[in-house]
Amino acid sequence: MIPPLAFVTRLDVEEEQTWLEILRRAMPEERILPFRDLTGEERRLAEIAIVANPDPADVAALSGLSWIHSLWAGVERLVLELGVTAPPIVRLVDPELSRVMGEAVLAWTYYLQRDMPAYRVSQAEKRWAPRDYRHPSEITVGLLGMGALGSEAARRLMDAGFRVQGWSRSRKDLAEIVTLSGEDGLDTLLSTSDITVCLLPLTVETRGLLNFERLKRMPEGASLINFARGAIIVADDLIRVLESGHLDHAVLDVFEREPLEASSPFWTHPKVTVLPHISAPTTPSSAARIVAGNIAAWRRTGSLPQTVDRIRGY
Repeated sequence: MIPPLAFVTRLDVEEEQTWLEILRRAMPEERILPFRDLTGEERRLAEIAIVANPDPADVAALSGLSWIHSLWAGVERLVLELGVTAPPIVRLVDPELSRVMGEAVLAWTYYLQRDMPAYRVSQAEKRWAPRDYRHPSEITVGLLGMGALGSEAARRLMDAGFRVQGWSRSRKDLAEIVTLSGEDGLDTLLSTSDITVCLLPLTVETRGLLNFERLKRMPEGASLINFARGAIIVADDLIRVLESGHLDHAVLDVFEREPLEASSPFWTHPKVTVLPHISAPTTPSSAARIVAGNIAAWRRTGSLPQTVDRIRGY
């Protein structure tokens, strides 16, 4: 008998059960069991763990693991908690996730391009105040992070008529997009983008990347969208730059601590739009198909999908 797949999570019981049902439909030939239901022998024999915010102790109890498949695209927490001795980790790479993120980037870029934050204030003040229209071709959008998510966002933005440029740590050549890299490239992108969108993974290098000095390099009246990880932006520095009047608005979907604390000044700041981490939710049915395909390929060939680089953190 093939060893069971271990499903290891810290989800609530209802959400875990929903995921189990979807995964089992995608892999009817596999036996998928939550960690708590595995016998001692099954924990020893399990070769693959499918995980969603797992307790590291539970993963460590699976002594025979060959690899771990995450249900999320972001794995920095998983890498940190499991440590360097954990089995290889495969993160979710799902075209549907890229599509949803591209949709969100375009939607909230339109929100800023059409001056929706200003109209929100006008409504609160019962003030009729039309603003001049800005055509997308007049606006440069800078994307921080040019992986699958950034590339899809760039395509959506270009199709809508925006000027687009992108930055990544290493040089990338993408058709029709100005691509930048390195510290000089970062300075160029920040200083020439009317709207900067952060889609970077959280790593040692990107933690605190957008600090006071870099935020001040953005043009006066520019705006910021963060759909990546909260810790990439120094929160107090962002508040300082917004309150100085240098930046016009920030759309924030991610925060260092989630849910965002009630005491955070972001909740009530007139130049901040707070979102509850909804820019690119995982689509369970699509994710389950990706996981099923990767596991089936491994059963058939013994070859792992691309695994997380522990040094880079993604």
